[in-house]
Amino acid sequence: MECVLRSANAADAKEVYDNFNLTHGQTDFLLSYPEENSYDVEQEGKFLAEKESSADEVELCAVVGGRIIGTASIETIGRKDKVKHRTEFGISIDKEYWGLGIGRALTEACIECAKKAGCLQIELSVVAANVTAISLYEKVGFVEYGRNPRGFRSRTSGWQEIILMRLPFDE
Repeated sequence: MECVLRSANAADAKEVYDNFNLTHGQTDFLLSYPEENSYDVEQEGKFLAEKESSADEVELCAVVGGRIIGTASIETIGRKDKVKHRTEFGISIDKEYWGLGIGRALTEACIECAKKAGCLQIELSVVAANVTAISLYEKVGFVEYGRNPRGFRSRTSGWQEIILMRLPFDE
């Protein structure tokens, strides 16, 4: 199986939108549920066009067999001097493709994009029970800097502890 990583663009809006809804329904580890998607396809297209033209943010997609099966992104925390060195990382992959190295490839690609953009630190939040993701993040250099024992309140499992992790580039 071949997996191609590339920047998502406005023409991918429907597939990215559908992939978001699929992946957010497959696991309790992501921030939202499919019906909480704040975008429609048109808004997704505008979002992707903004990312495509951004100098410091990116939305990448993983494509297998001509189908988008995952996305990952870096997004600035803010533009003010005190926080412009920070970016936030997010990722979601169709459960059918877990454990194949696609998550690592997307993560490493986002790290490279962040470095090229001049970012000094990538941050993420991960559910403590998501040991596979935590292991990946640690392998690529992320370190834990805090926990929130009531970070998520899942509809099915109740309170979920969130681990805050960061990857600094200037230490």
